[in-house]
Amino acid sequence: MAIDMEKLQYHIRGLLEAIGEDPAREGLVETPERAARMYAEMLEGCQYSNQEIAEMFGKTFTQENSGAQDLVVMRDIEVFSFCEHHMALMYDMKVTIAYLPAGRVLGLSKMARIAEMAAKRLQLQERIGSDIAEIIQLAAGCQDVAVLIEGKHSCMTARGIKNTPAVTSTQTLRGRFAEDAALLARVVQKP
Repeated sequence: MAIDMEKLQYHIRGLLEAIGEDPAREGLVETPERAARMYAEMLEGCQYSNQEIAEMFGKTFTQENSGAQDLVVMRDIEVFSFCEHHMALMYDMKVTIAYLPAGRVLGLSKMARIAEMAAKRLQLQERIGSDIAEIIQLAAGCQDVAVLIEGKHSCMTARGIKNTPAVTSTQTLRGRFAEDAALLARVVQKP
């Protein structure tokens, strides 16, 4: 579903009025349009299903000389997202994606693009991991996927408890990663 820019601008203008601002004052005249473009970009992933993201970024290559112990790991993919409870920014997020290829491997940039697009939604950190895992499974045609995410949530750091050092870690494990602790350890331990 496409983002309704006109409606978004209307509501941003209303938000400015609701907090006591004058949308007609010099510094705010173009804010509804600018903010609408920003939200459309930052929440782009809301427009696509996991299947559509897999199709967009599913460029794979035949895996040469494959073996049962082959493992692909990409670490430190930086993303951000928005908490669906407060519409607050989730930031300083680092994603690690690992998978066991099933005859085909994803282009490396596609892994980062999948993580970025999956994160550009209103959601929970746990769901980001689950969505990335599902998209990797669809795009790479494999079942064995691990997604590790660490990040900060401004709904905790800038409001409420205001605990700025708090970091949330999540692990989404599919297939052999859920069953084989030694395999998961290969992902968790940085080389």
